[in-house]
Amino acid sequence: MSRVCEITGKKPSVANNVSHAMNKTKRRQLPNLQEKTFHSITLGRNVTLRVSTNAIRTIAKYGNIDLFMQGYKGYKTFSEGALKLRKAIKAKEAEAK
Repeated sequence: MSRVCEITGKKPSVANNVSHAMNKTKRRQLPNLQEKTFHSITLGRNVTLRVSTNAIRTIAKYGNIDLFMQGYKGYKTFSEGALKLRKAIKAKEAEAK
């Protein structure tokens, strides 16, 4: 499983470990990814995504996963699974109208 957030696209970055003697060795800084289950009211089921804690806070700010998928402008960073979820939610909303 890759270490990439399905919502924000955050991935590992490269930095240096610096010792007391100022020796530098390469290291990876991993994003804080969590396996999180969200309940989609529109679809009537639970959806599991691997997201960063930053993305969890953003989804909570919008209220729920359905409102987030409809209103978030940065959807171009979504993974394929998240894009399919967004499309399914939009289709179900259009069908309900």
